[in-house]
Amino acid sequence: MGQLSALDTAVLALYLGGLFAMGLYFSGKNNTTEEYFLGGRRFKGWVIGLSLVGTSISSITFLAYPGDAYKTAWLRFLPNLMLPVAVIIAVKYFLPFLRTDKTTTAYEFLEFRFGPSIRIYGAVAFIIAQIVRISLILYLVSLVLQEITGLDATLCILIGGIVVAAYTIVGGINAVIWTDVIQTIVLLLGGAVCLLVIVMALPGGFSQILDVATHDGKLAFAELRNGNLVPVGWELSLQSKTASMMLIIGLLSWLTEYSSNQNTVQRFCAARSAHEARKAMYICAAVSLPTWAFFMFLGTALYVFFQVFPAAQASEILLGERKAEEILPFFIINHLPSGLVGLVVAAALAAAMSSLDSSINAISTVSISDIYRRHINKESDDAHYLRVAKIIATVTGTVMILGAIYLTETETTTLQDTAMILTSLLAGGLLSIYCIGFFTERGDARHILFGISGTMIFTAWTIASSRSLISDALSFPFDLYYTGLIGNIIMFILAFGLSLVLVSGKDSLPKPV
Repeated sequence: MGQLSALDTAVLALYLGGLFAMGLYFSGKNNTTEEYFLGGRRFKGWVIGLSLVGTSISSITFLAYPGDAYKTAWLRFLPNLMLPVAVIIAVKYFLPFLRTDKTTTAYEFLEFRFGPSIRIYGAVAFIIAQIVRISLILYLVSLVLQEITGLDATLCILIGGIVVAAYTIVGGINAVIWTDVIQTIVLLLGGAVCLLVIVMALPGGFSQILDVATHDGKLAFAELRNGNLVPVGWELSLQSKTASMMLIIGLLSWLTEYSSNQNTVQRFCAARSAHEARKAMYICAAVSLPTWAFFMFLGTALYVFFQVFPAAQASEILLGERKAEEILPFFIINHLPSGLVGLVVAAALAAAMSSLDSSINAISTVSISDIYRRHINKESDDAHYLRVAKIIATVTGTVMILGAIYLTETETTTLQDTAMILTSLLAGGLLSIYCIGFFTERGDARHILFGISGTMIFTAWTIASSRSLISDALSFPFDLYYTGLIGNIIMFILAFGLSLVLVSGKDSLPKPV
C-alpha cells in the first residue's frame, strides 16, 4: 500500500474489517425503525457518552488542533472550556423537552411548539448542512491518507467512504454507537503513540516540552500577528478575537449542539432513561475536554520536537508556506516505526468515521421521521419505513463519496466557503428558536419565519460584504467570526419582538415529562 509497510497495511485492514463486521453483527437486530434509529432506547449512559465524544471530536481534533497548537498557541482551545457549562444548562433546561413523549428527532419539538413548517425548516437545514459537512470531512481525511499511504485520493475516498457507509447502512444506530466507542479509543491510542515517540526522542523528555513551550509562549491563549504570538485580551469586542468573546462563542456553539443537532439529540433519545441521558452528557464533557487538551498539547510537543530535530517542511508550516494540518501526517510518515503507522492511520480514519457514521444515520432518521412519514407517506407499515430508511442512508453515503471526489477536482477554499455559506444561511439563529420555545410561552410559525427571514438577510449581507460584493460603506463593522452570535441575537429580537406585537392565537409551553 504505497508507503505503508506490510505490517501497517495489515493493522489498517484489520481495523476496517472489524468495523464492517460489527455492522453485519448488528444488522440482524434492525427489524424496526425504533431499533434502526434508536437501538430500542436501551443504551446505558457510559456508552452514549463515549459515542458522543467520538462524534464531536472528528478530524478537526486529530489534525486541526495539533496543527493550530504547532503553528500558534492554545487560543483555539478556549471555546471548548464552555462545554461543561453548556452541558449543565442542557441537562436542566433542554433535555426534558427533547425527550418528551419518546421523541426521535430534535425537530419534533419545533412542530409541537411552533407548527409543521418550522419542523420542516429545522430538518431540511440539518440535512443540507450535514451532507456538505460529511463530504468535506471525507475529502479532508482522504488527503491525509493519500499523503501517508501514497494511494490515489479517489481510492482513499472510496476505501473510507464505502466502509463507513456500509456498516452504518446495515448496522443502524447500534453499529454507529458501538463503533464510535471503539473509534474514540483508537483515536486516543493513536495520539498517545505519537506523544510517546516524541517524549522518548527528546533529550529532555516531557519536561523539555514544557520548558521550551513556556519560554516560546506556545501554551498561552495567543494568536499569530505579523509572525509573533500575541496574547489576546479579555475585553468584550466585536472587532477582534478576545478570550471573553471566544468563551461566549463556545457557549453559543455548544448550546446549539445540545439543542438542535440531531447527531447529539438522537443519542439522548436512544438512552434507556433521562438519568442515563444526563450521565452520557456528563461523561462526554468529562472525556472530551481532556481529549481536546491532549491533542492541543500534541501540537505543542511537535513544535518542540521540530525545534530539536529541524525539518524543511516543518519550518515551512511555521512560515505559512504549508498548511498547519500537514504537520501530524508529516511526523507520522517520517518518525513512526512500522506497525505504529498503521495504528495512527486507523486513528485518523476513526476521527473521520465517528462523525460520518453519525451523520449518515441521523440524516436517514430525520428524513423518515420529520419528512417522509410525517408529510409524504403516512399510511405504510413500519417495515416499509425501515426499507426506505436504508435506501436514504445508501443515497446519503453515495452523495458523500461523490461530493468528496468532486472536491478533489476543485479548490479546497471554495468548498469550505460553500459549506460555511450554506450552514450560516440555513442554520443561523437556530439556538434562538429553541430558546424561545424552551423558555417562553410566546411565538408561532409566523414569528419564527419572520425571524428566519431577517437572519438570512443579515447572513447574506455579511457574506456579500466579506467578498467585497458591496461597497465598503455598507460592509459589516465586526469580525466575521461573530456572525453566528449576532445572527442569534437578530433571530431572537425579530421573532420574539414580533410575538409581542402580533400575538399568536394559541400560545402554549409544552410540559416536559
